[in-house]
This record gives sequence, structure tokens and C-alpha cells, in this order.
Amino acid sequence: MDSQIQKTGADPVDRPDQSPLRGDLGPAKITIMVVAAAAPLTVMGGPALLGLGLGNGVGMPATFLVMSAVLLLFAVGFVAMTPFVKSAGAFYSYVQLGLGRGAGLGAGLTALVSYMSIEAGMLGLLGTGMDSLITSYGGPHIQWWIYVVVLFPIVTFLGYRNIELAGKVLTVFLVAEVSVVIVLDLVITANGGGPEGLSTASLSPTSLFQGSLGLALMFAILSFIGFEAAAVFRDEARDPNRTIPRATYSALIIVGVFYAFSTWSMISAVGDSRVASYAAENASTMLGTVGKQFLGTTGAHLIEALFVTSVFACILSFHNIASRYIYSLSNRGVFSPKLAVAHPKYGSPARACLAVTAICSIANIIGLLFGLDPVNQFYTWLGGVGALGFMVLMTVTCAAVVAFFRRSNHRDGHSLWRTTIAPALGFLGMLGSTILTVWNLESLVGGSTAVAIAVVVLIVGLFIGGFVVAKTRPETGME
Repeated sequence: MDSQIQKTGADPVDRPDQSPLRGDLGPAKITIMVVAAAAPLTVMGGPALLGLGLGNGVGMPATFLVMSAVLLLFAVGFVAMTPFVKSAGAFYSYVQLGLGRGAGLGAGLTALVSYMSIEAGMLGLLGTGMDSLITSYGGPHIQWWIYVVVLFPIVTFLGYRNIELAGKVLTVFLVAEVSVVIVLDLVITANGGGPEGLSTASLSPTSLFQGSLGLALMFAILSFIGFEAAAVFRDEARDPNRTIPRATYSALIIVGVFYAFSTWSMISAVGDSRVASYAAENASTMLGTVGKQFLGTTGAHLIEALFVTSVFACILSFHNIASRYIYSLSNRGVFSPKLAVAHPKYGSPARACLAVTAICSIANIIGLLFGLDPVNQFYTWLGGVGALGFMVLMTVTCAAVVAFFRRSNHRDGHSLWRTTIAPALGFLGMLGSTILTVWNLESLVGGSTAVAIAVVVLIVGLFIGGFVVAKTRPETGME
């Protein structure tokens, strides 16, 4: 018992888990899972290029750095509060401690739906990516959903097993995708860029305010979704009070610098004067085209293949996160307690994993029955849910950190900067970004006003639902 208490950083009274998860994750392994959720190659082939074309063009590298700074402000308070959070509920646990049970339940439901929305939507991206890869080698065209039927069970299998196995798979995929992008970046830099040379316009502070900063921020925040999920693996961390802070800071810094430098390299490859128009017209093929130009045909094929593995790794990461949210919420009476039972052998949230698989499968079947385009409709619509949900959660969590430290006696050993100033600045930054996202949400969800309104109503409804559950079921959600 003593060893278990030391490992989790909680005493038996604080742990409601009837069947606790098990694992031995250090900072490096959790960082890998979190960065894999960010899907670096997928970002460079999607949101980063959309930011170049539809956002602020050459100002996109600076946008990534600004968003990194805002999220680091969030992380300061998040990390300071970590030792006082004794359960693996992530957003739910932090918001509950700071703002109360109703807000916590609303945050938990919003987080769960946001992560599962992204996972379900990316299955369409995985299917179409596999089809493009196969046909590029002369293979037959196959319906995207057939690939999903083949590949999604693999995700479920890895999520069902011990977290260590998923971590090893993600490590291989992540190293491969990051390596190929870094090689491309270095080759572009070594060759002095494209026809206009290395980008200088993107280094100007004024570049940030070119074009649409709102859209640029929206695509930037999409690129960071998942970095905060280190706290979800608390029960499986070797020493959560040290591991979670290190993994959170490491993930933020790594992906922030990676995105900024890689986007600058893409701008250098195309040219300052033409990158915005080129990206707007060729966002879906730009990464492959630049890869072929600087790495040859073999390099382009490698990028295309690793793009698929990047999407797969991202889906697996979000599957693991969503499973642990269902496990945690079930452990607090929100869902059936049967979902809060860890696998006796693997120590994984196996039943919760199967529940996530079922929900995402049903979502894809519904999309298929309604004839939705897997990328331009299904993926973008569900991506809109995830993006807005994530930003709202970050904003509320910053407020929860400030509230927790202002009304508690836990400020000893923590500076005013960590407990109030940094999270308050993070709150303002995230609130501004959330407002800009809502303002531009229609563009993110394919230009549909009805879908944009539905997304906002859904997120608001989930938070309200948390207060309703707290009011009607007093025993639910107790830590």
C-alpha cells in the first residue's frame, strides 16, 4: 500500500478508484504520447498550411510562437496546481477544485466530447489518406470507410492493452514523422530556400498582423490540442507530481518551436511574396510538392506514408485520452461504474476503451449514412467541436487555477506569478482566442452557419449539463 501511495502521490482517502489504472510512465513517455496527440506531421500538412493560406501568411510562424507563449502562461498555473489534484480527471479535476462540482462536471463532459469528436473526425482523414497513399503507388481506389474498418480495430487493440505498448508504438511513429520534417527543414535551409531565398518577412513583428489573425490563431490552437493531456495519465505516471509538469512543459516547448521553424521553412521554400496565395490554392498538396522539390520522389512518398502514420498515432493518442476520461467520470458516478474497472492484467481502462470505439464507430456510420464528405464535412465539423471545446476548457481552467489559489491556503511555496499573474494572463489570452475562434468558426466548419451555431450550442449545452447533473444527482462527481 505504501508504495502505491508514493507512486500516485495520493493517499487512499483521496482515491475513489475501485480498480485503479497501472503503469510506469516517466516524463519522456508521457511527452511522446502528448506530442503524438499534437500530430506534428499532420499539422504541417493541414492546419499550418491553412494558416498560411487563409490566416496571416508569412506571420504564421510568429502566430505559433505567440500561442506557445499563451499556453505556457496556462501551464504555469496548471503545473502549480498539479500537486493538489489527486485524481486523473485532468480538466474535470482542475476545474472542480477551483470552480466547484457543476463546473467540473461540465468541463469533464466537454473534454470527453471534444476529444472523441476529433478522434472520430480523424478516422475519415485516415481512410482518405490511406486511399491516396495506395493509389499513388498504382493501387486500386477503395472506399475510405473500408480502411477505417481495417485500421480502427488496431487502435482499439493498442488502447485495450497496457499503456506501455501504446507508448512504444507512438514512439516509433513520432520519431519517424518528426525526423522527416526536420530533414526537410534542414535541406530547405541548407539550399538557401526556394526562388526568393530564406524568408525574412516572417521575422518581422508586423507580419503577425497581416491577413486574418483570427483564423491564424484558430489554426494554431488546433495544432496544440492534446498537449495538456499529461494529467490524464496521472495514475499511470511514475511520479505524477514531477512527471506531469515536466511532460507538460516539454510538450509545449517542443511542438511550439517545431511548428514555428517548420512553417518558416515552408515559407522559405515557396517565397515570401507568393506563399499565401500558393497555400490557399494548394494546401492539400503543398507539403508533398515541397517534399518532392527538396527530397526527391522518394522523399515525397515517404512524407505521404508518414502522414498516414501520423494521423494513426494522433487517433491512438486521443483514444487513450478519451478512454481515461470515461474511466474517470464513470468512477465518479457520471456513467456506469462498470466502465470504471481497470483490466486485471493490463491495468488499462479496457471497458472505457471499448466504449470509445463504439461511440466513434457509430459517429462514422452516421456520417456515412448521411453521405458526408469524410474530410471537408465530417472531419472539419467535428474538428470545429474539438477546437472550440478545447479553447473553452483552457479558458475555464485558467480561471479555476486563479480561484483555487485565491481562496485556499495552498499558496505557501508558490509565488504570486505562478498562482495568479500567469494564469490570469493565460485566461485573458485564451478568452481572446476563444472569441476570435467563435467569430471565425463558420470558416473552420466549411462555411456553414448552421453547423457553426450547432457547435456553439453543443459546447454551451455540455457545460450547462454539468450543472444540471450536479444539481439533480448530489452524489455524482464527488472527489
